[in-house]
Amino acid sequence: MSRTAEIDAMRRAIALARPGVGRTGDNPSVGCVILGPAGIVGEGATAEGGRPHAEEQALAAAGEAARGATALVTLEPCARRSSPGTSCTDRLIAAGVRRVVIACDDASVFAGGEGAARLQAAGIEVEAGLLESEARRLYADYRPAAGG
Repeated sequence: MSRTAEIDAMRRAIALARPGVGRTGDNPSVGCVILGPAGIVGEGATAEGGRPHAEEQALAAAGEAARGATALVTLEPCARRSSPGTSCTDRLIAAGVRRVVIACDDASVFAGGEGAARLQAAGIEVEAGLLESEARRLYADYRPAAGG
C-alpha cells in the first residue's frame, strides 16, 4: 500500500469527522477509513450523540475485508468505553487489521495511550502523527475526560 493512499485515506477520515464536530455529545467526532489492497473497504464517523463510534461503523462496513487491512483513524481508538460495549481497540484487534495509523493522540481516560499500546501488544503495527496538524483542528474544543 502506498504512502499516498494512506495520506488520501487519512484526509478522507478527517473529512468524515468534520461535519460531526459539536454534534457528538461528550465524545469527540472521529473519522475512520479501512484501507485494503484495492482501496477503501469501509469508512465511518462518530454518529450524532456519540454512538456508534467511527471505528465500529467502518469495521462493520468493511466486514471480512478488514482482515489484513490498514485502519486510518483521526484520534487514538478507545481502549474502554464509558458505557457497556466493546472498545474500538478490541474491535480492531478482533477484525484482524494489520496496521492502525492514528492522526492524534487522545489524553482521555478511555484511551490515554492505552489504545495504541494494546494494539501493539496484539501484534498490530501502529503509527501515530499522520496529518496530525490537519486533524488536530477537529479537537480544538475537545476536553477529554480526565478521570473517574
